[in-house]
Amino acid sequence: MSEYGSPPPNQPPAGPPPGPPPSGPYGGAAPSGAPRKGFFGSLFDFSFEHFVTPIIVKIVYVLALAALVLGWLVFLAAGFSQSAGAGIAVLVLGPIGLILYLALIRMTLEFYLAIVRMSEDIHTRLR
Repeated sequence: MSEYGSPPPNQPPAGPPPGPPPSGPYGGAAPSGAPRKGFFGSLFDFSFEHFVTPIIVKIVYVLALAALVLGWLVFLAAGFSQSAGAGIAVLVLGPIGLILYLALIRMTLEFYLAIVRMSEDIHTRLR
């Protein structure tokens, strides 16, 4: 048999272990313990066992997107009311600023969510 042949019979094959895949976020193990509470259950959890950030972050992102688009439309109307050049400048440059602000908001919300998920993971591993 060659030097690079199959592994000896007493060693398990390489690869993931058999069984169902993990079901937690990002493929990690699902947190054990009490089931998740709803929005109001998490909001009024005075022991801070359940986090409200994963629920709120989606709502905040949608509200931020709506506010940015509404603000751009207001600037667009104000620009065209002053002059055609100002309106065209807002029409062309506005979406660039909108995308930059939206990316900054998204990164900030993802940072907060990552901190909360790390905290949840640490909390479940210490149990």
